[in-house]
Amino acid sequence: MAKRLFYPRASLVAAVAAAMLLAACGGDKGDKASQTAAKVNKEEITVHQINFVLQRQPGLKPEQAEAASRQVLERLIDQELAVQKAQEQKLDRDPRVVQQIEAAKREIIARAYVDRVGEGVAKPSNEEIAKYYTEKPALFKDRRIYSLQELQIEAKPEQLDTLRAKLSAAKSLTEFADFLKANDFRFSGNQAVRSAEQLPLASLDAISKMKDGDSVVSASPNGMTVLFLVSSRSQPVDETRARPAIEAFLLNQRKAEVVQKDLKALREGSKIEYVGKFAQPAPAASAPSEPVDAVPAPAPAVPASGMDAATISKGMGLK
Repeated sequence: MAKRLFYPRASLVAAVAAAMLLAACGGDKGDKASQTAAKVNKEEITVHQINFVLQRQPGLKPEQAEAASRQVLERLIDQELAVQKAQEQKLDRDPRVVQQIEAAKREIIARAYVDRVGEGVAKPSNEEIAKYYTEKPALFKDRRIYSLQELQIEAKPEQLDTLRAKLSAAKSLTEFADFLKANDFRFSGNQAVRSAEQLPLASLDAISKMKDGDSVVSASPNGMTVLFLVSSRSQPVDETRARPAIEAFLLNQRKAEVVQKDLKALREGSKIEYVGKFAQPAPAASAPSEPVDAVPAPAPAVPASGMDAATISKGMGLK
C-alpha cells in the first residue's frame, strides 16, 4: 500500500511495538491471549488496535515505541469505557450518531478506492524533477525568506484610487496606516516571516519579484489588501535537497489527475438524475468559495524532508 511507501519508519515503529507487546503478553504462541493488550469489562483491546494508531504517527522514533504504545493503550481504554457507556445509554442508536457513522464509513470506503486508483501511478523521472527545479527558481535556486506585513482595508469602490495614491506617496507602511486612522478607515493588520514554500504557489512568482520596501495591492470583497515586503534574505536550496519534496509533490499531483480522470469516466458511464430544487441551475452567488470534498482526493505524500500535507499544498515542502 502507499502508506508503506511514504511512512517506512511508522511501519518499523509498529513492528517494534508489536514485538514488545507480544512478548509482554506471553510470547509468540499464536493464541488469542497473545493479541490482547487489556480487558475492559467484557471487551478486549488488542495489539492490532494499538499498532493501527502507531502507524498514523510517522514522526515516532523506534526507541519511543514502547512508551507510545502504553500511552495509546490508555487512550483506547478511555475510549472503550466511553463507548460502553454510550451503548448503555443507547447513544449508538441516536439518528445523528448513526448518520455520522454512515458518513464516516462512506468516506473511508471512497478514500480506499481513491488510494487504489492512485497506486499504479508512476513516479516522476529524474528529468521531470530536474525540469521542475529549473522552472521554479523562486522555490529553490533563488529561494528567499520573506518578512511581510499585510493590511486588510474596508473601503468603498470609489475610495480605492485615493488609497492607492496615498500608499504610493507614503514613505512607509506606518505612515500609510496613520493616514487610514486619521480618515476613519477600518482596517486590520498582521505580520509574519514566511519562507518561499510557505507562500501560495499562485502568489509566489509575484512576491519573489518584489524588492525590500515594495508593496502590492489587490482587491478584496470589502475593499483592498496591501502586502508590504519589509525585508528578505536569500536562502537557496540545491537540487539534491529539493529532490525528495519535488518527487512527492509531482507524484501527488499526478495521482490527483488520475483520480479526477477516473471520476469523470465514472460520471459519464453512470445515470445521474438531479431531483427537486437540485434539478434547477444553482445561482452563481450560492456556490461556496472553496470546493467541498465529497470524495477525498489522494492523500498527499510526506517527503523525506518531513513536510506535512498543508505545507505541500501551499508550495513545496522544504526546510
